[in-house]
Amino acid sequence: MTDLEKTIYKYALLNAIKHKGNANPPGAVMGAIMSSEPDLRKDAKKIGSISGKIVTNVNEMSIEEIELEIANLGIEIEDNKSNNEKEKGLSDLPGSHKNVVMRFAPNPSGPLHIGHARAAVPNGGEYAERYDGKLILRIEDTDPKRIYPPAYDMIQEDLEWLNIKIDEIYYQSDRFPIYYEYAEKLIKNGAAYMCQCEGGEFKKLKDACEPCPCRSKSPEENMVLWREFPDMEAGQAVLRVKTDINHKNPAIRDWVAMRIVEEEHPRIGREYKIYPMMNFSVAIDDHLMGGMTHVLRGKDHLANSEKQKYLYEHMGWDVPEFIHYGRLKMEDIALSTSKAMAGIDEGNYMGWDDPRLGTLRAIARRGIQSKAIHDLMVEIGVKMSDSAISWKKIYGLNRNILEEISNRYFFVPNPKKINIYGLNIEKDNETNINKTNIEIIERPLHPDHLKRGNRKLVFDGEVYISSNDLGDGIVRLMDAVNINIKNNDISYNSKSFEEARELKARIIQWVPANDNIKAKIVMDDASIVEGGICESYCKNLNVGDIVQFERFGFARLDEISNNELIFYFAHK
Repeated sequence: MTDLEKTIYKYALLNAIKHKGNANPPGAVMGAIMSSEPDLRKDAKKIGSISGKIVTNVNEMSIEEIELEIANLGIEIEDNKSNNEKEKGLSDLPGSHKNVVMRFAPNPSGPLHIGHARAAVPNGGEYAERYDGKLILRIEDTDPKRIYPPAYDMIQEDLEWLNIKIDEIYYQSDRFPIYYEYAEKLIKNGAAYMCQCEGGEFKKLKDACEPCPCRSKSPEENMVLWREFPDMEAGQAVLRVKTDINHKNPAIRDWVAMRIVEEEHPRIGREYKIYPMMNFSVAIDDHLMGGMTHVLRGKDHLANSEKQKYLYEHMGWDVPEFIHYGRLKMEDIALSTSKAMAGIDEGNYMGWDDPRLGTLRAIARRGIQSKAIHDLMVEIGVKMSDSAISWKKIYGLNRNILEEISNRYFFVPNPKKINIYGLNIEKDNETNINKTNIEIIERPLHPDHLKRGNRKLVFDGEVYISSNDLGDGIVRLMDAVNINIKNNDISYNSKSFEEARELKARIIQWVPANDNIKAKIVMDDASIVEGGICESYCKNLNVGDIVQFERFGFARLDEISNNELIFYFAHK
């Protein structure tokens, strides 16, 4: 294909997807090219003569093939609606909304991460609830090499954190007899066959649209080999599902349904040797588990959907509505479960809840709310184009939630004790000793929710401030006094906030020197702010509480150890 033909092909595909699989006459495609690619206007005649044939070829493709081509070529599908026209939230599911059954089907290779939420939230948190349907959790554990045993429980814990209600739970490792039953049905129907061809040789034949010699075996011959299958060695044979040997996509031609696995399974040991491939077990389960009405998954499964349709046709089953969405990209975050596990094993990460990871438990430990993740996934929606998200977006959504629920406190990192000279002094008549006036400063726990009450800070002129705030100049201790710092000498300047504003004083945090509690904060990059202190009212906090340290940020209390509070930083 020339570069010009590729361009015409692209616009023909886009036109076809816009019109549900049927591209408009060549003139419409040509018009789109002329308006979007002005440099090609000089080639109008050539485009006109070529586009007819290309549009005809595209119209011979199924809608699934068109979607797959668009995904493979990385073509972005533009949304021509204006901002006012775009729907808020998730659009309605296609097809019937009666007795909706959906599923979330993770592999237990580790805990869930934010990418999993892309599927979990629309399937369960939105659509299943919207249509009063059923959500099935199916643990797809038919590849022993990819199983991390603790993940069986972790997945359910993560879904609980996401507030997603599960109606039924299945483990594919419990369903091997079912897969064997349907393998035999396919063999007896002549829809599947035992293939003993060497892998490389089969690929050559497949790529040439030629059947392998095993394809012509009778059902009876295949049943004999099927019964001998468990006595064979890995790679000696596979069970294949018959498809169109001339299918445009070679990967779909006669795909593998069952193969030999020698590894021990964490749940079922070595009870079975013949394991189903994903496309085989998934298609069977989607039909048997209440008749899945809608299958929502990433566009990397477009070819798999096409494969599974062949099995549905062989069995005479209704095909569910397949809905595919684009990839989720996120900056500066590790979403790969295998890479995260390697990092944990090598000691680069503290665990699955290390703040640098994109796991849901890492996000939760920092105080990011499940509603923020839910709202983000609804906002992204279900569309074929890829979506990029950032921490900034997550923080914005989460801030809207935390602003309301988080009480305010003072926290001082890198504390330095100071004595303020020049405050009002009075003599104690009993001891005849000069003493600084002690003032009790009251501040609301939350400025917008005064019914929550106040915290009290003792101000006697001896306080902690951050070493970072010791630069020369006039500063205001929030809600207390204005002080003058010069060559590390600290003296009283004035009292009112108005004076501080006139002096353009910086406003800084402080904590009473004689009434505080030690604190440290694990930051989002896993660095630790050691040796900090916060006001004594923080002693009333419970593990899991989220606070706003004024002029520092939101943090979640993670642990109380040896009279020290350990927080995890969320964001500013």
